[in-house]
Amino acid sequence: MIQNTEPAIGPDKVLDVRTIPCSIKHGLVLRTWDALPTGDYFILHNDHDPVPLRYQIDAEYPGTLQWDYVERAPESCQVKLTKLKPTAQGVVNQGGEVYGCSVHS
Repeated sequence: MIQNTEPAIGPDKVLDVRTIPCSIKHGLVLRTWDALPTGDYFILHNDHDPVPLRYQIDAEYPGTLQWDYVERAPESCQVKLTKLKPTAQGVVNQGGEVYGCSVHS
């Protein structure tokens, strides 16, 4: 049986993925962002700077993401992700491929 590792956005609009395994974290964040209504946002709380996620969304869906750092420290990073306009297709569904997150050395 597969455990539900789907993080929930709290009432404070924070999506805390620090305890989610890296192998599935990126896909979960992408699905959460893709399901976000246009004009809405959430704050991603991660254990490292998730800049590869930003590059992926910007490359595949230009002009749809506003990325604002709330906190940027070596072991904790919070980023406000705002969906500026709808995506044509789901981020995760296109080709079924999701990129992994970066890992600290």
